[in-house]
Amino acid sequence: MDDVKRAVRERYAARARANAPERQECASPACCDSGGAGCQAGYSPAELAEVPIGAGLGLGCGDPTAVAALREGETVVDLGSGGGIDCFIAARRVGPAGSVIGVDMTAEMIDLARRNAREGGYGNVEFRLGELEALPVADSVADVVISNCVVNLVPDKPQAFREAFRALKPGGRLEVSDIVTLGEPPQALRDSVDAYAGCLAGASPKEGYLADIAAAGFEDVRVTEERPFADEDDSTLAMLVDDLGLAGRLSPEQARNAAGLFASVHVSARKPVG
Repeated sequence: MDDVKRAVRERYAARARANAPERQECASPACCDSGGAGCQAGYSPAELAEVPIGAGLGLGCGDPTAVAALREGETVVDLGSGGGIDCFIAARRVGPAGSVIGVDMTAEMIDLARRNAREGGYGNVEFRLGELEALPVADSVADVVISNCVVNLVPDKPQAFREAFRALKPGGRLEVSDIVTLGEPPQALRDSVDAYAGCLAGASPKEGYLADIAAAGFEDVRVTEERPFADEDDSTLAMLVDDLGLAGRLSPEQARNAAGLFASVHVSARKPVG
C-alpha cells in the first residue's frame, strides 16, 4: 500500500505541477487526464466559468455539488480536493456565512488549490494537507461531506467513510461521486500500480462500496446516478492499454471487456440525527 500511495502522490503531484501558472498545460475546461470519458464530467459551462482557470484538472467523474443541495451558511468538507474546483463551486453556494475545507494528501495539489483560492478571492475556503483515513478536521464540523472520484484511490475505504461520518454533524449529508466495478476486472489491471493511480485498480464493487458506507454508520445510502465509465469511441480503451502501462498485458478484447466493467456513480447518504 505504501507503493500505491507513493504512485498516487507522484501522479497527482505531476498534474499539479503541470497546472502551475508558469506552465498551465491543463488550464481550460476542455482539458482531460486521459482524453476519454469523465473529462470535466458533470459540470455545467456556467460552473466551469465561475471557478479559477487552474482549478479544473479534468480528474473527476461527476459533480457532487450539483446534487448536494448546498445551503447558505453550511460547512462543507471536500475529500480529495485537488485543484479546488468543487470547493470553489461549493463556496459560492454556501456564501460568506458558510465555509469549505478541502483535504488532499498531495502537497503540490494543496499549493495549487491555495494559489487558486488567493487568485479567486475565496475568503471562505481553506485547504489542509492530510489523508482521507485521518482527516485533519474536528468531530461534527461539517453539514456536508463531498468527494469526486477520490475514495477509489484510498487503500482503506471503510476507514475513509468512518472519518467522513466522524466529521459530519448529526443529520449531515454525504455526497460522493466515484468509480466502482460491475464485475471483476482482469488480474493484470488489478495488479497495476498505474491503474490504481488512474482510479481503476482500486475501485470497489458497487455493492461493496455501498456496504462500506452503511457499515460506517450512514443511513439512507443510495445510488442517485449511474453511468458507464467507457465512452463510445476508443479513448477509454487507449487509456486502459497505453496510459496505464498495460500494453502487452491486455488484449484488445480484454481491454474492451474491462472498460465495460466500470461505472461512474453518485452516492448519497445521511448521518443519523440521534
